[in-house]
Amino acid sequence: MKNIVIIGASGYVGSALLSEALNRGYRVKAVVRHPENLNIEDDNLEIVKGDVTNSVEVARLAVGMDAVISAYNPGWKDPDIYEHTLQGYKAIIEGVRKSGVKRLLVVGGAGRLYVRPGVRLLDSGEVPEHLLPGIKGLAAVYANYLLPEKELDWVFFSPAANLKPGERTGRFRLGKDDLIVDKDGDSRISVADFAVALIDELEQGTHHREGMTVGY
Repeated sequence: MKNIVIIGASGYVGSALLSEALNRGYRVKAVVRHPENLNIEDDNLEIVKGDVTNSVEVARLAVGMDAVISAYNPGWKDPDIYEHTLQGYKAIIEGVRKSGVKRLLVVGGAGRLYVRPGVRLLDSGEVPEHLLPGIKGLAAVYANYLLPEKELDWVFFSPAANLKPGERTGRFRLGKDDLIVDKDGDSRISVADFAVALIDELEQGTHHREGMTVGY
């Protein structure tokens, strides 16, 4: 599995995924809204401007590839981020399905994860109000679009609550539906280590049609 698409490859998480994938020798088609923002030269990199809210265009961009990784985010400052997250992912999922590609890895959010029995992070009162629409949008993508999806071999990969810049250690813990916290009660992961964990999953293919998470 060496030919992949990364949607949103110039973003905060997407750029870390792109770097990790290229360093491991993957051939990457980077789909971005603004190619001028991606200043990387690599023989294994193709930078493509694309509208991933159009399922036909997604299918065209993905056809013939081995897997699609989506770090799509309409932008945290988008006042309609909830609706646009759902619209974007509806098109992405439909487009990947039409392309014939089976493997889809989605950069999810921590909001769906449980902080205690029956209480998700997004319902805990601990999430800043201005972030809730985007976080709820990703949780809705997982619940409404991916869980019923039986054709694609998908994974919804949630980071820890705090996804920060930091070093690539390669040391972390994986989980499924519960927020991972360290001995001090903090839930955190560097964006570099998140990228390591997701590309590990791409290579190993140990999770199928389920959510997973990573943290220290």
